[in-house]
Amino acid sequence: MCGVSVGSAWAQITDADMGRLEYESNCATCHGASGKGDGWLKGYLTKSPSDLTTLSKRNGGAFPNQLVWEIIDGRTSADIGPHGSRDMPVWGRTFRAQAMQYPGMAAQPEWFVRGRIVALLDYLARIQVK
Repeated sequence: MCGVSVGSAWAQITDADMGRLEYESNCATCHGASGKGDGWLKGYLTKSPSDLTTLSKRNGGAFPNQLVWEIIDGRTSADIGPHGSRDMPVWGRTFRAQAMQYPGMAAQPEWFVRGRIVALLDYLARIQVK
């Protein structure tokens, strides 16, 4: 045995903040570690990344779940409004392609996509300024 009990290994997995991990892996390079739009890639972009900590404030105090979902997913044909043109990666397509790499996810790739977007939405809702 490797010295780690199954119970403690499972606790480490379930205690992980999946939304934060998704954010740090996929969003922080542009939007910054704190979500304020100050990531290290900012200087290389034609448009500055949004301050993700003020989404609720800019939407009447309510976190705009559906709008943020559509922007992150990027596969919708709906107008993305104030975000402008599609400068951001289409994460829905990326997540779906990644799902196909896992035998257990290939049969239901949309669940994989949805889980990752829900985790991001949860994290973004938690970093909103009051």
